[in-house]
Amino acid sequence: MEITKLAMGVLVLFLSAISARSEYYSKTVPRVQLKEKVTNLHFFLFDILSGKKPSAVEVAHANITIGEQSATPFGSVYAVDDPLREGPDPESKVIGNARGLYVSASQGADLCLAMYIDYGFTTGPFNGSSISVFSRNPVTEQRREVAVVGGRGKFKMARGFAKLKTHYLNVSNGDAIIEYNVTVFHY
Repeated sequence: MEITKLAMGVLVLFLSAISARSEYYSKTVPRVQLKEKVTNLHFFLFDILSGKKPSAVEVAHANITIGEQSATPFGSVYAVDDPLREGPDPESKVIGNARGLYVSASQGADLCLAMYIDYGFTTGPFNGSSISVFSRNPVTEQRREVAVVGGRGKFKMARGFAKLKTHYLNVSNGDAIIEYNVTVFHY
């Protein structure tokens, strides 16, 4: 019994000595001034809610929805894995994907999404890089703008904007093809 108490005492002493030697570490280094670049991107996003293999699926919805019924009623949350293509043709080359979430955020007749989406590029000079958009998207407006708030890979510390234009919209099922013209400031 006394050996157990002694062993416990030594263990407590040993553990407190270990935690006493632990400390927070940080190092501040001088800032290196990097040259800022501007990149313009142009692509088409295919957001497909219908069919056997949709690229956007509803993952949550409100118990009660107020307002007109639509393909994306107020309070609905969608997970997306939309292809990014070079052109508006469904057979055009896939250059990446848009993955993230959007929420139907309007109770009125206007369809407005609040979206967080990461646009990853899988080919070309930006292969492995992505830009992040976190913005309001008023879908019923033919031309609109969303904010680029970050990036990775060749788009580190990205900021900028994307001008969106609806190329095709099926209001009954929510399928859409959106043209993106993106201006990205990055290092």
